[in-house]
Amino acid sequence: MAKKAASFAALGGLVFSTDAGRHCPDCRQPVDACICKQTAIPAGDGIARVRRESKGRGGKTVTTITGVPLAEDALKDLATTLKKRCGTGGALKDGVIEIQGDHVELLLAELTKHGFKAKKSGG
Repeated sequence: MAKKAASFAALGGLVFSTDAGRHCPDCRQPVDACICKQTAIPAGDGIARVRRESKGRGGKTVTTITGVPLAEDALKDLATTLKKRCGTGGALKDGVIEIQGDHVELLLAELTKHGFKAKKSGG
């Protein structure tokens, strides 16, 4: 049977520490200073698709924008700008911008004004 070490010195200086916090598995940087999340642009054809949805939302209408070729921080800024332009609330979930209400035509015009290729999707 193996003998237990009675002190830290008996371990030979090997001590486990969680002082550094969580690290990103891709770039090995702390999660707060992760560089791979900031520069990651989602793969796609570069066309922003705007559609009106109400399924699974209790009958409430939401306009969603998918496929915008921007990094996470820039996408968050764009979502804020679009929400202010529409005068409504909304959210950014998993790279999809959700704007409350039916604003398809207004958002198509705004995305084109910002230099994106945008088209209406769905019915």
